[in-house]
Amino acid sequence: MARTAKKAPSAKNAFEELSRRGPHDVLHGDLALVGLPGIVCTPRSGLGLPAIAFGHGWLQPPRRYLGLLRHLASWGFVVAAPATQRGVFASHRMFATDLRTALDVAVGVRLGEGEISVDEKKLGVAGHAMGGGCAVLAAAEDERIRAVATLAAAETRPSALEAAARVKVPGLHIAAGNDLLTPAVANAEPIARAWGGAVQLRTVPKASHLGFTEGRHWTQLVLHGKSEYATQRATKALLTAYFLSTLTGDRRGEALLTTDIKGTQIDQTHTRGTLTAA
Repeated sequence: MARTAKKAPSAKNAFEELSRRGPHDVLHGDLALVGLPGIVCTPRSGLGLPAIAFGHGWLQPPRRYLGLLRHLASWGFVVAAPATQRGVFASHRMFATDLRTALDVAVGVRLGEGEISVDEKKLGVAGHAMGGGCAVLAAAEDERIRAVATLAAAETRPSALEAAARVKVPGLHIAAGNDLLTPAVANAEPIARAWGGAVQLRTVPKASHLGFTEGRHWTQLVLHGKSEYATQRATKALLTAYFLSTLTGDRRGEALLTTDIKGTQIDQTHTRGTLTAA
């Protein structure tokens, strides 16, 4: 009897699967041990793994994204988040350089007990707000980077908007619909329009600027929003699906990347191309 081809999971099923912790045990370490302050999360073991450098938002410590970092690590990614440029007058140019340095560390240092290595052909960058803008700057200057994802991206100096046109790899930009600090119309939307490669702009309508962050922090007194579980859950699923596809060729979340799901919607106006493996 002929075997029936296995159906790809629906968007709903993919969301349920990818929003949950992945199959890998996770190690959590300090980047300062290799010369760069910050956090690194990895699977317990694995050779030739994909790696992502993650940039924090303005004034935010990387620990406010630890759940996301650990989630991605549980799905097989090495994730490094520099804890630099956290002051009021942060240098965007230097933070973009730090994101690239974090990838250098991931590629050049055997992490864990020597049982973890990274494939330099499987590198991505992501970030929230200022970190998202700096991720764009990093990708525009580093040909090793194969995929970019931003959360409530903010404009930077030098301009992330101008840099976006030079980025030819896939980009996923997730905007917060209730963001009073970096509204999509002035930030994520023009970055997506200018993008030089395949791009998708997706909105989480009820998300606030700080909805992507975890726990409490004094900046909630001066910045807009607070930690939001639903926003973080959607982000975990979407970034996992996106980086699995673009960095590893794993298409199990493909339906998730092409369909509106509860709590998020694709902005069709600024979607072109497909988010597939490089």
